[in-house]
Amino acid sequence: MPEVKKIATRDSYGNALAALGAEHPDLIVFDADLSGATKTGTFKKAFPDRHFNCGIAEGNMIAVAAGAAAMGLVPFASSFAMFAAGRAFEQVRNSIGYPHLNVKIGATHGGISVGEDGASHQCCEDFALMRSIPGMVVMSPSDDVEARAMVKAAYEYKGPVYMRFGRAAVPVIHQEENYHFQIGKGEVLRDGSDVAVIANGLLVAEALEAADTLKEAGISVRVINMPTIKPLDEALVLKAAEECGKLVTCEEHSILGGLGEAVCGFLSENRPVPVRRIGVMDAFGHSGPAAALLKQFGLCADHIVEVVKDLCV
Repeated sequence: MPEVKKIATRDSYGNALAALGAEHPDLIVFDADLSGATKTGTFKKAFPDRHFNCGIAEGNMIAVAAGAAAMGLVPFASSFAMFAAGRAFEQVRNSIGYPHLNVKIGATHGGISVGEDGASHQCCEDFALMRSIPGMVVMSPSDDVEARAMVKAAYEYKGPVYMRFGRAAVPVIHQEENYHFQIGKGEVLRDGSDVAVIANGLLVAEALEAADTLKEAGISVRVINMPTIKPLDEALVLKAAEECGKLVTCEEHSILGGLGEAVCGFLSENRPVPVRRIGVMDAFGHSGPAAALLKQFGLCADHIVEVVKDLCV
């Protein structure tokens, strides 16, 4: 079989910004001295007069981005997820969320897959933090095609948006020519009737691999890619609950406050069914190779198979 192409979604982010910058002169980019890592350096190379390094001062970067949005520009403010969502939370809440300004936050290096950078940089709380801000759109793409489409959709959307991109290269699972991204909508990648696995980010590819393994065991798995955590595609979740009767959520994030909690919160009031949440289990990460950490924390196809089998027995 041909080798599957892999691209880190942080690279997709930088490429999408550069492409959009050529079409939209009102698009500007702020970075907190991490343009090489966040890949906004790609935009900087093409449009040096529209890229601004705010230094290691993330809260200030967010406030400056808010001012730019108030002037009618469309700023993308970028840093690691730990700093964009965590360190700058108060400024995101009060300077962007409260006045509902048209600022896009591009957060890279989210989750355990940051690897050797360790617990201080492995932000597994960003979905929860950003979901708590009224009016904030929260998204996490599964691959290169979806990431680039997501950045374009974020530019076109009027209001605050938080997007998380990954450091690790992930398989490209979409075909660009027939893929359409829409904020607030998920997609069924694999149909099935015994259980639905709802995933986002790098766990979408793992869910597809798990579905193949489970098929051999006689378990029919519906795989749903849910790139938008807020607003959640409630109609798709409800349909999966009604038709499959059991759900598993998968995310590179704490089980507290992210995709799993969003799904459970909705279903508890509308269609209670058994749900298992796969994510970081109320723990901090630690330093190590990304692949080994993902396996250790159960963020892998093998663990999805175990959880589904346990749920379906």
